[in-house]
Amino acid sequence: MKRFLAAMLRNPTTSIGIVLCGLVVLGAVLAPWIAPYDPVDQNIIERLQPPGGDFLLGTDTYGRDVLSRILWGARISLVIAVTSIGSAILIGGAIGMVSGYVGGRFDLFMMQLMDIMLSFPSLILGLIVVALLGPELINLVIAISLTAIAPFARIARAPVLTLKERAFVEAGRALGFSHARVLFVHILPNILSEVLVMGSLWMATAVRTEASLSFIGLGVKPPTATWGGMMRDGFENILDAPWLSIWPGIAILMLVLGLNMVGDGLRDATDPKLSGT
Repeated sequence: MKRFLAAMLRNPTTSIGIVLCGLVVLGAVLAPWIAPYDPVDQNIIERLQPPGGDFLLGTDTYGRDVLSRILWGARISLVIAVTSIGSAILIGGAIGMVSGYVGGRFDLFMMQLMDIMLSFPSLILGLIVVALLGPELINLVIAISLTAIAPFARIARAPVLTLKERAFVEAGRALGFSHARVLFVHILPNILSEVLVMGSLWMATAVRTEASLSFIGLGVKPPTATWGGMMRDGFENILDAPWLSIWPGIAILMLVLGLNMVGDGLRDATDPKLSGT
């Protein structure tokens, strides 16, 4: 574990990514205590106040504090990203592992099904699902999970095809171990690092997808604060009050950039050719 952490932190960009993600997570967790105002509290008298004074990042068209809404909006982005990608890892990873282990026609059928899912751009597939089910938090999670299942199935399947022929797997079968034990006790630990690297990178994609759906009005319903929704609301006043779109845009940039940097660090730390071990 110490070697793994040292390999990650050896790359300065990884440390920057951890700091960026940490700031967003810390802000989301502490939002009830550090947010200066209620994120849905409206005060028309204070509408469109520029950054500074009592409102550090200004106010929107309804007089709501932008900083408070960004902090609370981080919760929505993180919950959707973690839940959707976690679900995709469990479902897609299981499909890929079983498909690669069983092989034959079952593997061919499942991979063709995954190819059909991959043929849809992630944003378009998410848009279709949310449009059919409705703009609710759980529906966003389902939509983003569906877009990520196929890539994780592919990532999990590829190494299983090689590992199932290895001596330690054959030994397990010879000892009478069940297929489930061979898969989840002996094979899974050997592919987990690749899945986790993919997971961190896809979390960034999930954040962008959620923000995009919220921007076009298919995210969590107002007045709940979401970064994409804040950018959409600010777009109407982009010339008079550009900060309404700039600040949530910077928040999205920080989180996506941080997740990508952490993903690169995980990849370098788990790949012997890149880590130099």
